[in-house]
Amino acid sequence: MILEATVKKMCELKLFTCLIAAVVLGPGSTMNHAQGQPPPDHPAVTVQGQTYTPRLILARNMGTEEDQTRQFPPHKIIGNIHYVGTRTLSSFLLVTPQGNILIDSTYERNVPTIQKSVEQLGFKFSDTRILLGNHAHGDHQEGDALVKQLTGAQVMAMAEDVPALRGMKPGGKEHPIDRILHDGEEVTLGGTTLVAHLTPGHTRGCTTWTMKAQEGGRTYDVMFGCSLRPTGVLTPALVDEFTRSFKLVHALPCDVQLGDHGAQYNMQEKYAKLQKGGPNPFIDPATCTLEADIQEAMFRAMLVEQKKPAQP
Repeated sequence: MILEATVKKMCELKLFTCLIAAVVLGPGSTMNHAQGQPPPDHPAVTVQGQTYTPRLILARNMGTEEDQTRQFPPHKIIGNIHYVGTRTLSSFLLVTPQGNILIDSTYERNVPTIQKSVEQLGFKFSDTRILLGNHAHGDHQEGDALVKQLTGAQVMAMAEDVPALRGMKPGGKEHPIDRILHDGEEVTLGGTTLVAHLTPGHTRGCTTWTMKAQEGGRTYDVMFGCSLRPTGVLTPALVDEFTRSFKLVHALPCDVQLGDHGAQYNMQEKYAKLQKGGPNPFIDPATCTLEADIQEAMFRAMLVEQKKPAQP
């Protein structure tokens, strides 16, 4: 009851948050049990003292409609990696002597905001040479066609996500794909090399990117994590995919963990610490697998719940 009341209040405050709840609850859902509305949000898991449900995780990731479009202060994270996204939708700029790499265009409507952030950091948006994606959902890759139109960047995507991307046509624009990637392939520009790791489950071609970054005379392992959030019924194929992905993510070397939503790596909290000076708060090996731990706990709880016999 408390959770339903909370979501209902969020719906009153922001229509989009209500839509988020509707997505998680399912079609035909309402907030009133008396009107045949869905069961309470479940399952719930607790990781490091914090309790999560599917509904709360999605709301945490997306925030309000304003959060998805409002610019977050652009900032350097580590080495040549900069944040140029919104409050809740990540976009990363990797600067090299031979041009720049952009990871995630987010929604098409956010491309001007990303361009503004790039320019506020002192770089040229037109210097974007390569555009990479995290996974084939609109909140991460809908803007690809516009970025290519504005910059001429080469758009690269994991093979397993290509069919979904082909169907992503904002305003009727064909989704550009200049290079199809496969698990373990590298993308290199100006001395920066990213490795594409296939971590399927959330989408077929969900891609976790890794690279090296230098700061203070040291080299650090950076991981741009792909969402590991289960979104529906866990089929045997999905169980295999998620199991493989969780195992891989836990095995990857990591000093700096980033994600396709800022909340996945406590971006706002770390940014606030960054403003105060001192050690770089983004260098945080201890929390590199926290998001994976949360999602794996949810995955296993959903699997257990799914196997329970239906109540009459």
